[in-house]
Amino acid sequence: MTDLTPIIKHFPEVGEVQEIKALTSGLINQTYLVKTADEKAPNYVLQRINNNIFCDVDMLQHNIEVVTGHIRQKLVAANEDDIERKVLRFIPATDGKTYYKDESGYWRVSVFIPESQTLEAVTPESSYLAGLKFGEFQAMLADVPEQLGEIIPNFHNMEFRLQQLREAVAENKVGRLAEVQDIVDAIEKDAEKMCSAERLHREGKLPKRICHCDTKVSNMMFDMEGKVLCVIDLDTIMPSFIFSDFGDFLRSAANTGKEDDADLNNVQFNMEIFKAFAKGYIESARVFLTPLEIEMLPYAAQLFPYMQAVRFLADYINGDTYYQTKYADHNLVRTKAQYKLYQEACKAEPAMKEYIASLM
Repeated sequence: MTDLTPIIKHFPEVGEVQEIKALTSGLINQTYLVKTADEKAPNYVLQRINNNIFCDVDMLQHNIEVVTGHIRQKLVAANEDDIERKVLRFIPATDGKTYYKDESGYWRVSVFIPESQTLEAVTPESSYLAGLKFGEFQAMLADVPEQLGEIIPNFHNMEFRLQQLREAVAENKVGRLAEVQDIVDAIEKDAEKMCSAERLHREGKLPKRICHCDTKVSNMMFDMEGKVLCVIDLDTIMPSFIFSDFGDFLRSAANTGKEDDADLNNVQFNMEIFKAFAKGYIESARVFLTPLEIEMLPYAAQLFPYMQAVRFLADYINGDTYYQTKYADHNLVRTKAQYKLYQEACKAEPAMKEYIASLM
């Protein structure tokens, strides 16, 4: 491993370093644990930011600073205990910024949260906690006084994703359109309905809020007794519809199959996971949600598998240029699995609406 000590020296708060070792979690950024020599001092997490994905590092870090600072203020005002374990803290480099740039890239350092763990298992219990925590996260940020930047433009914009598909269809670069024309037609049939959010936003009926945009159980930090401490992996925080946090969680968590399941019989919509997540989410988020946002939560559960099917299909038609694939028709298999999940979520819409009504 490259000697990272010279980079750490640009973050003077860290002090004397005893050991730096790679952490395996995280697919986007390279992450390391920095152990300090002083037993009374905290340890730290060093990350190299993937600026191929997050092109505007200034915006990225500013978003994170605004969000963590606002949450910290809320925790202090509420007289919470153990605040250092309930919100991330990124420390300044020598120039005052919360990142340092050298020839190898962009680096940042946050305080390591001791006696904590992440969990991977998706159960009704963990889904309830995820709903509760991500709803609370949005609620705490509902009154942030400034507009955050959109760190990945059009990330969850359904109109934009459909436009990408239509461009792929028009160009048909590698001659794959004929074999998937039936799927393209099925997707287009529901396009107007699935672009409802953008339309309602333009009409002034649906707000954008600060969302995490990568909701999953593994993006929460738990204490050793299994209580949630805080939300982590804040890189994708940006303005979006609340559906980004509600629907994206369910796209993976409520799928009884795999994202790329070749056997579509495995792909069902797990109502128990939906109920657990929705119960937690509404408990903590109802303080700021509008009636329309609550009414459209089943739409959110449909939107994200539909959107992902569109993205996989566009990439397949383009010749597999975006997503890494393991075999020739991997993106097509993914498309069919996600579209099946979308269909199952549509079938579950009456049950979802009935359950949400029972919570209100």
